[in-house]
Formats: sequence, structure tokens, C-alpha cells
Amino acid sequence: MEDLKKMYKTVMADHFPEAMTITFGDQTLIYRKRIWKIPNESRVFVEKGLRYGENPGQEAALYELVGGNLVCGECHYIEPGRGLVSAITEADMIQAGKHPGKTNLTDADNSLNILKFLTRKPAVVIVKHNNPCGVAYGDTPAEAYRRADRADRIAAFGGCAAFNRAMDKETAEEVSGHYLEVVVAPEYEEGAVDILKQRKNLRIIRIGRMDRLEDYLNARFVDFKSLMDGGIIVQQSPVNAIRTRDDLKPAHTVYKGQEYRIKRLPTEREYEDILFGWSVEQGVTSNSVLYVKDGVTVGIGTGEQDRVGVAEIAVFKAYTKYADALCFDRYGIPYKTLEMEIAAGKRDKAAKEEIDREAKENHGGLKGAVMVSDAFFPFRDGVDVGIKEGVSAIVHPGGSDRDFESILACNEADPPVAMVYTGQRAFKH
Repeated sequence: MEDLKKMYKTVMADHFPEAMTITFGDQTLIYRKRIWKIPNESRVFVEKGLRYGENPGQEAALYELVGGNLVCGECHYIEPGRGLVSAITEADMIQAGKHPGKTNLTDADNSLNILKFLTRKPAVVIVKHNNPCGVAYGDTPAEAYRRADRADRIAAFGGCAAFNRAMDKETAEEVSGHYLEVVVAPEYEEGAVDILKQRKNLRIIRIGRMDRLEDYLNARFVDFKSLMDGGIIVQQSPVNAIRTRDDLKPAHTVYKGQEYRIKRLPTEREYEDILFGWSVEQGVTSNSVLYVKDGVTVGIGTGEQDRVGVAEIAVFKAYTKYADALCFDRYGIPYKTLEMEIAAGKRDKAAKEEIDREAKENHGGLKGAVMVSDAFFPFRDGVDVGIKEGVSAIVHPGGSDRDFESILACNEADPPVAMVYTGQRAFKH
């Protein structure tokens, strides 16, 4: 067993070059490998870039864009000197914990990809395996963290929590009570770091320019996808066009000469959740459907092959997380532990039955939630999943040949469900 554990502690050598250049015709981009001199588990300072890649045994390197400005057509891509995660220095690693690996930094990067849309209030994004598991607004950073963690306590274990406000002592106390791999914030107030350092392996990272995240809203970067045959697909990164309620369109379509319109438009609260949910959607692996309510995620379904299936998975997760939160509030243990204690005869099954009943009665917190889909619903079966659970509004790109089915499903609901279109797909692979 110790040999197996050693696998995760190994810091791989990397044989990637110190610099990398990519030429686009007569334009050249210059990248520099990021290396840090930080202590390992034996407190010996090691000069090294990434610990390893996605898995132990995979060499990896992090490069920062340091020279060259790429212009293709009318698109000006991200310019040098604007690094976020790729610009982290030893000084920014307030506590290095263990040498960072690829997933630690890609999780941090994707959290910023969502946070750049959530700047007007304190917000927290908890990412695990490059997907958000809990995202929330709050009146304070501490409240935002509590809400984001409670949205999915199970998946948040060992994740990366990113804050769009400075970390204060109250928030640090909340964070130190949970196991996280990485904490990211624009700054740390006096006393906060001392509290966080109680978790000796926690990576405490300060990222400069987080106070200017809105500057990245329209900034495109070159997105590379390497193929198994050595080929590369190059694309522009996406730009989210939905910033305000005025960017959304009431659901409407014409099918076989008949016009179909949505009966009800969203309320002010629903519009707020629609915009929040669509922002979160920018960082979720496709196919995806998620549910949000009152500025916090309720259930997130990711990376599925069919849309109705992912809508159902997000519902299942909402019920599961709701029951787990209830159990933890009442008994201080996870729901799964409660089940094991009942099976072992250590606790009466009535405790579980009561939690299950409440989760069912409250539809896992989905009543009144907003349903968000990164692509259109090809049939009404997907929206029917959300309507059955009591969602009050739905947002998706629109554009299906059978959009009329989804409109009818919303109009037939009692009370009618609001639906708006983004006119823009948000696939992320």
C-alpha cells in the first residue's frame, strides 16, 4: 500500500523545453515554461514546474505567453503580460503545499473562467476535475463559500475553491474546516493565511489581476486540441454573449406554418438566476444541464451523451446532495455514513426515512429553480424532466426543429413555466 501512495508523491522530471514558439504564418507566439523553487514533502527545495500531468507517470509543463500578438482576421487574441494561472510565481504560492500538478492549475483556471462573469457580488466557485460542483453568490465571501460547499459537500472534498474577493479570517475559518487541495483568491487579509496553514498540504494561491477579471470577458485565446495521431485542431475560444436580460429572447418558433410563443416571461428573480446559471454553464463539460436557485447551484449534470439523460442525472444529484446536507445538519455525518450505521444496527432507520421524505417533498430543492441547458432540447422529454420537479423557468440556446414541443410543455405546465433563448450554444469539451 505504501508503494501505491508513493506514486502520488512522486515529482516527475520533465523534459519539455524552457521555451516554446508557435508560428501562425508570419506571426509568432513565444511561451516560457513556468518553474518554481518550492519545498517538497521532505522540506527540500525543488526547482520544478508541474508535479505531473493528469496522472502520475505523465510528464507535463506549464507555459506562459510572453511575446507576440496574434491577429487572425478581425480577431485579436490574448496579449502577453496578462497571465493569470500561468503567471503564478513562488511569491503567489503563499503555501505551496505539495508541488502543483496539472489538474490543480486547470481547476483553478476553469474557476476563473466562471468567476469572470460573477464580479458584482462575493462569489465562490468550487471545481473538481475541471467541472464546477458548487457555485454561489453570497453577501460575504464566507456566506458564498458556505452556500457553494453545501451545494455539493461530497464532490467538494479535495477540490479547488476560488474566491472573487479577498480572503478574510471568517472565510478562512470556514475553509479550514474542510479538505481542499487548492484555495485561490485575489488577496488574503491579515490573519487569514495563519488559519489556512493549519492544513499543511493546502495550496494557498494568490492570483494577480483577479480584480480585473472583467477585462477577460471578450478576450479570446487560441484553443488547441491535440489528436492521437499527432495532429492538432485549432479554434477560437468562445465568448459568452449573454450579459444582461436584454440579451435573452422569449421562446418563439414557427413549425409547419403554425406559430408558437411562450406564455410567460421570467420574473426578476428568475432572470437573475438565468444569468447566473448561464455564467456557470460556461465552465461545464458538455452535454450538460444544471439547475440553480437564488444564486446557487442545486444540481449539475456534466459530460453526458444525451440531453434527457443529463437532465435526469442533475435531478438525481440534486436529491442526493439535498439529503446529504439535511443529514449533516441533523447528525453531523454524511448520508452514506447514516446508511451504513443503519445497516450495522447502530441507528434507527426512521432517521433515513425522514430525510428521504423531506428530500422528496422538496424535490431536492428544485422547486422554483431555473433549468439551464448548454444546447437546445431536441425533444420535449428533456424539459419535461425539469417541469416534473417544479422548475419555474428554463433557458437554452433554442434552434431545434422541434422547439415547439418544449414551448408547449412549458405552456401546459400549471403554473406555466417561463422559457427564454440565448441564441448561442455553450459546448465545452
